[in-house]
Amino acid sequence: MSTESPDRFLRLADVLVRTGLKRSTLYRKMREGSFPRQHRIAERCVAWRDSDVRKWMDEQKRL
Repeated sequence: MSTESPDRFLRLADVLVRTGLKRSTLYRKMREGSFPRQHRIAERCVAWRDSDVRKWMDEQKRL
């Protein structure tokens, strides 16, 4: 049995709270390629993979 939790999708509000970024900063970093891109999960709905956000946060700690 695996002890890892399954990867889940985070909506914008959750990503902003988790990272401490403002919306404009998040989208600027995405344009620059320094933050993971979102995934379309429905016609008018996007989200980020929790694992991608966690990996980005871990990388920021090392800077």
